[in-house]
Amino acid sequence: MTNHEPPQAAIRDVYDLLTGDEDARICKDIPDVSCREQPRNFLLHMLSLSATKTGDWFASPKLTLSWLLTHIGAPAWMVGLLVPLRESLSLLPQLFVARAMRGVPRRKWFWVAGSVVQGLAVGGMALAVAMLDGVTGGGAVLALLGVFSLARGACSVASKDVLGKTIARTRRGRVNGYAESAAGAVIVATGVAGLAPDNDGNAAVFVILLLAAAALWLLAAFTYSFVAEYAGATKGGGNAIREALDQLQLMRSDRGLRRFVIVRSLLLSTALVAPYYVTLTNQRTSGALSGLGALMIAAGAASFLSAPVWGRYADRSSRGVMATAALLAAIAGGMTILVALVAGDALAAVALPASYFLLCVAHNGVRLGRKTHLVDIASGDNRASYVAVSNTVIGVMLLAGSGFAAIAALFGTVVTIAVLSCIALLSSHEAMQLENAQADQA
Repeated sequence: MTNHEPPQAAIRDVYDLLTGDEDARICKDIPDVSCREQPRNFLLHMLSLSATKTGDWFASPKLTLSWLLTHIGAPAWMVGLLVPLRESLSLLPQLFVARAMRGVPRRKWFWVAGSVVQGLAVGGMALAVAMLDGVTGGGAVLALLGVFSLARGACSVASKDVLGKTIARTRRGRVNGYAESAAGAVIVATGVAGLAPDNDGNAAVFVILLLAAAALWLLAAFTYSFVAEYAGATKGGGNAIREALDQLQLMRSDRGLRRFVIVRSLLLSTALVAPYYVTLTNQRTSGALSGLGALMIAAGAASFLSAPVWGRYADRSSRGVMATAALLAAIAGGMTILVALVAGDALAAVALPASYFLLCVAHNGVRLGRKTHLVDIASGDNRASYVAVSNTVIGVMLLAGSGFAAIAALFGTVVTIAVLSCIALLSSHEAMQLENAQADQA
């Protein structure tokens, strides 16, 4: 017995416990050499993603960064730019990232470098809000968020490509599911400890959260560097803009990708509606910090409890996950509207976080379902292009989705929630019309 066998055996035992595997029979779509490394790669993916997903919560534009910019006296329009800037800059440049990535046989280093940049950017945000205030502090945070988002876009393309090369189709949803669950557990604990009703909301607490997030991204980069990735296809090249436009032609020529992007666009309703839940809760709790804490706990609990279930379900039917999750989002919207119309403030303070919990459960399902579906309908030769085309189109749709703010301004929060919930209901129906990406895995 060599010195390497005991840790390999332990890794295999943990992998078997998490997946239920007893042999390598499920490796139908990755090479044998990658299949042999799958137990170790599974754990490395899971640990790295757990760290970054926890960091995402600690540096959330919807919660942490919004609170910080308000606290340091940045103007309201800067706070309003946080989510659009984060999401659009993460998605829109991905066609160009994918083209550069095609020429590199091992893409994990894009993820490693991107995570390092994200960690440094979040660390810079912590320093900015500790030293600056007003427009200057807000501008520094927005600039660093722009850098963070561009790096995040590179990681998004790389992670799905490397996941498809190193983890078999029937185990990919589980990787994300366990990572979401682990991050959720940490966020619940953070919400209880740091955002309890008697907490005074000292900004130093949130600076510490940002520094912790920065450390998590650097730890994730170090962990991910050990993923055993073998060389992949490097076809492609040429002028980035021309190649990007050529890739967009996939939307016209590939019916499966086109239908998926349409469904994913409709599913954006589950993300766009979340700030209106937060606004409604803020209004009904008079801005009490305990209300924010309740929402944070609800979101973390949703990830912890639902992600493993969604992950296993996604490995059997990713379209089923998207349809079920979208239906749940519509139900959560109906509950929220009912509470808003008939419940008193005391009941609303409890019921609104409960409905937000259901929405977060639903959104976790949407995210896991669409990620698994996209990876599974693609092949090793076109996976990076599929991810980049899909994300670029969705980036444009996110910018268009800012128009729901006009509906909220004209008709109010409740009407906006109703409209977005109806779109979620439509997306549930459309998701079931997609191809069954896991049909050959029975």
